[in-house]
Amino acid sequence: MKKARYHRILLKLSGEVLRDPQGGDCLSDDILARMAEQIRAVRKMGVQVGVVIGGGNIFRGLKGQDRGFGRAHGDNMGMFATLINSLALQSALEAAGVPAKTLSATAMPAFCELFTFRRAIELLEAGTVVLIGGGTGNPFFTTDSAAALRAAEIGAEVLLKATKVDGIYDADPVTNPRAVKFDRLTYSDALARRLKVMDAAAFSLCMDNQIPILVFDFFKRGELLRVVRGEKAGTLVTA
Repeated sequence: MKKARYHRILLKLSGEVLRDPQGGDCLSDDILARMAEQIRAVRKMGVQVGVVIGGGNIFRGLKGQDRGFGRAHGDNMGMFATLINSLALQSALEAAGVPAKTLSATAMPAFCELFTFRRAIELLEAGTVVLIGGGTGNPFFTTDSAAALRAAEIGAEVLLKATKVDGIYDADPVTNPRAVKFDRLTYSDALARRLKVMDAAAFSLCMDNQIPILVFDFFKRGELLRVVRGEKAGTLVTA
């Protein structure tokens, strides 16, 4: 078996992909189990895994503005949604025999521990998959920004952004068959092109802290393992 290229990773997962495509339920047991299996395979290689997951399958903060109760209130609701998803994935990982623990950006002692970078690193070094929920703990920041922040705090060597497409394109490949895929980009290019795969704050935070971003198709069989082994996959964003 090939060795892992990375010792510690931060995996950013979309909450929207957890939705059951058939029944419409906000959480699919099958998708959670597949996520857990991929993470289990990476952990078996000795890789320390931190996870930040979005909440779009339950509630997206921007909807707060559309419904008339404000962005800040909506973002607070969205942060709760990320904790629900984190606890669901923790349960799926434990069912797969993987030790996992959810840490929250805000104090919720009845459900999970409060996040501190020292506690997260302690758990990672003990072989526990650490799920970091609650976003940054502040409104007006996306979970992409939270992922970049947590990657910096825990000393992750790379931020792996898992999507439903195989990298970054110059246009939406779902609606534009002529969209061109990038194999590599610089942070500056990504910011200048206003690429929507991540927000500007997340790109900037990774650029300032020299954290590479690798965008890949999480649902392509074995792709996460290929990424962790350093094989050609997805789009790499670096300096």
